[in-house]
Amino acid sequence: MERERVLDFIRSFSVDRSSDSLKAIEAEAVRDRVPVIRRETRELLRILLQMKKPEKILEVGAAIGFSSVFMGENTSPDTTITTIENYPPRIARARANIAMAGMESRITLLEGDAADWLKKLDGSYDFIFMDAAKGQYVHFLPDVLRLLPEGGVLVSDNVLQDGDIFESRYGIRRRNHTIHSRMREYLFALTHNDTLDTVILETGDGMTISVKKESISQR
Repeated sequence: MERERVLDFIRSFSVDRSSDSLKAIEAEAVRDRVPVIRRETRELLRILLQMKKPEKILEVGAAIGFSSVFMGENTSPDTTITTIENYPPRIARARANIAMAGMESRITLLEGDAADWLKKLDGSYDFIFMDAAKGQYVHFLPDVLRLLPEGGVLVSDNVLQDGDIFESRYGIRRRNHTIHSRMREYLFALTHNDTLDTVILETGDGMTISVKKESISQR
């Protein structure tokens, strides 16, 4: 109850900056029960994008394109976004929504399994947004770190799993045991990786923000 009061207070100061395209995509998501990034998550993500001013963004998990379009609207027109989605019905809808928002030239949608695509990608992305299958984050991490340059930012969403992550594995539903253990493993990997500085936040359903450290020779 206290948390809800705090959220209501914070939200009372929130200004809705959503474009008509974003509002339409969000309405579609609500109608069809497709999860999109929560309001508090959007506000923090918007500020991070303004601070970092990324040139190349990689998103792992497009769903129906809401967060891709959101990031496109909150970055420079020269910023390019590559996003990955493997669920065919959502791929078609994401493409349609990206086109509706007029961002086909800036957003590239890769169809297929993220684990396969991450191994194929090269170069670097100075901002990476992780919002895919939660149990796979820890498996994606080695390639994500390979693609993240020094000074690059990695943001991971939904890391608290609606509070399940706090519980003993015996206190959650059996079918969630694997996700629970893998997310804890992921959080440990982020916070104990010598190449990263990471903070875990309660924002939304939990977020981590990681910055890849500069090597000593670059300081």
